[in-house]
Amino acid sequence: MPDWALVAIIGVVVIFGASKLPEIARNLGRSSGEFKKGLKEGDDGKSIASTDTPPASPTPTPPPSAPTDPPRTETRTDTAP
Repeated sequence: MPDWALVAIIGVVVIFGASKLPEIARNLGRSSGEFKKGLKEGDDGKSIASTDTPPASPTPTPPPSAPTDPPRTETRTDTAP
């Protein structure tokens, strides 16, 4: 264990006292659990959205065109002399 870690542990014990350390550790454990729970809830929302089929994108509708008349066949009924 590095020397600085040992000094840090001794410093924490001196500052907070031995009686407060179990309470601090308990609170850190609870906050860590809440943090992980929040991350899991956030991931669940994303995974549900990613497993569903993507929403169908609206297909563009062509612009309305003018109605077309059926093709005409010309027939002459009059006869010129």
